[in-house]
Amino acid sequence: MFWQAAGTLKQLHTGMKKVAFLIFFFISCIAGHAQGSRHIFSLGKSDFLMDGKPFQIISGELHPARIPKEYWKHRIQMTKAMGCNTIAVYVMWNDLETAPGKFDFKTGNHDIAAFIRLCKEEGMWVLLRPGPYVCAEWDFGGLPASLLKIPDLKIRCRDPRYMAAVTGYVQHLSAEVASLQCTNGGPIVMVQVENEYGSYGNDKEYLETLRNLWIKNGIRVPFYTADGPTPYMLEAGNIKGAAIGMDSGGDQHAFDEAKKWNPDVPAFSSETYPGWLTHWGEKWAQPDSAGIKKELEFLLSHKKSFNLYVIHGGTNFGFTAGANAFSPTQYQPDVTSYDYDAPINEQGLPTPKYFMLRNLIKKYVAYTIPEPPAAIPTITIPEISMKAYSSIWQNLGQPVHSPQPVPMEALDQNQGLLLYRTKLIGHKSGTLKIWEPHDYALVFLNGKFIDTVYRDGGKWEVKLPKTDVADPQLDILVEGMGHINFAQFMIDRKGITDRVTLNGMTLMNWDIYKAPLDASYIKNLNPSAGTTYDGKATFFKGSFSLDQTGDTYFDLSGYKKGVVYVNGHNLGRYWYIGPQYRLYCPASWLKKGQNEILVLDLLQNNPANISTAASLY
Repeated sequence: MFWQAAGTLKQLHTGMKKVAFLIFFFISCIAGHAQGSRHIFSLGKSDFLMDGKPFQIISGELHPARIPKEYWKHRIQMTKAMGCNTIAVYVMWNDLETAPGKFDFKTGNHDIAAFIRLCKEEGMWVLLRPGPYVCAEWDFGGLPASLLKIPDLKIRCRDPRYMAAVTGYVQHLSAEVASLQCTNGGPIVMVQVENEYGSYGNDKEYLETLRNLWIKNGIRVPFYTADGPTPYMLEAGNIKGAAIGMDSGGDQHAFDEAKKWNPDVPAFSSETYPGWLTHWGEKWAQPDSAGIKKELEFLLSHKKSFNLYVIHGGTNFGFTAGANAFSPTQYQPDVTSYDYDAPINEQGLPTPKYFMLRNLIKKYVAYTIPEPPAAIPTITIPEISMKAYSSIWQNLGQPVHSPQPVPMEALDQNQGLLLYRTKLIGHKSGTLKIWEPHDYALVFLNGKFIDTVYRDGGKWEVKLPKTDVADPQLDILVEGMGHINFAQFMIDRKGITDRVTLNGMTLMNWDIYKAPLDASYIKNLNPSAGTTYDGKATFFKGSFSLDQTGDTYFDLSGYKKGVVYVNGHNLGRYWYIGPQYRLYCPASWLKKGQNEILVLDLLQNNPANISTAASLY
């Protein structure tokens, strides 16, 4: 009887275990359905491993901040249709922290988590490139320009003030993306630590601090670094246990260098360049396709992982374009378009380079490559009549008084214009020098335009003529054109960064007027058709009606230098020195019925009609 009772209990226990198992299995299925299949991505000695099996990363880079949210899915599908299985995602810190301590992860194209989920829906893996420094030809390399309010700030190192800001960023971004790691059913397989640090510094404890910050905030996937494939860059930029990314790694020599540095982790080409960037005043960068074809043939035939930087660049809308400088007096601002001569052009269309690379990738991969999605429709608009509307001079507001000029960031302004005004006492004519103009200045004496001063080249002097005015008024209107985003001169404040001298005498007692040219400033413009100050810094306005919307380019070749707004959206900068004369406007920023275009031109005296086109050039 005892054994019979024992047997009955055993059967009951077994039955309960089965029920418990079924409940657990059911819950797991629900969780698995909600989160997607979980995967383990790991670093082998020479290969990346997905669930223990070798995995080749074939990646194309997209930047959500440069693409209207409405087109995210289209650009992801275009990337997949070229043969990629992964998307590299740069995250721009300063696009998300809109003011110190205030983060926006929801409006417009700030929803990074939504972009990553779209990648998952389209069957794409993700390489996350969160910085905090990214370079990317983006303003200040992604760092918040508000940091420059700290007079003796040191960046990309363990300066406690810098690291306090970095810690806040890592905490907020991790909260958005940690659940999207492949170990949780998401698409993120690796996270980059900093960016090309071996080209900048050698504080490996700083890099370890960054990695530990991500780990502390829930990042569990492997890490990688990205550096040029030279011995000193790899030594200074890579950290133990992180995969070695090379910018770029297009031949065996590069991979051999990586193996010398660390033979126990895989290396890959973290930035393979199908195109290149363009500065104002240059010709459009259009590198020969033979070079990228040769590199990809090597990478594909040797089963090396790689990331195409960029497969689609998008647009530096507003004031997001950065600048380069490789000497104290050099300054090379980037154009508004980030077309980059990429396989997918600025408006999302495939180029001949796209199809060449697609056909090449097809030869080496086992999976089926889908057809590209339909193109986004484009439109052209009948010529738009423009009229003078207002000027900076009618919208100055209240000044800030200062003994010496101070830069924008000291006044909690990161972009736009500053007007510096003073009375000339003592010297009243002669050689005026601005120390230093960041980046483009217009000089006026008693309301009369004298000359411009451009930062690049170090020629910062203007000759002031004699006048009959007892106390002449000097006005210097300074435009910031993008914070430097690379190399050793990134501490780059805007406006007048030190002083102004006249015949060697330091000019004192300034009134400084802010003109940030942001949405609030533009919305509250005081209309005034009258022009002053020789017609410089004038707003021109026009309207146009649409029966249907579509992507288009506004042609500013009739203007000289300034900024364009369509229905309140800042399309970016234009400049007569070229090469860019047309600015991209996505369909989502247009509407059926009446639309408005507003142009601020710093140099143009009279309005010019504006035409449109269906392409960048």
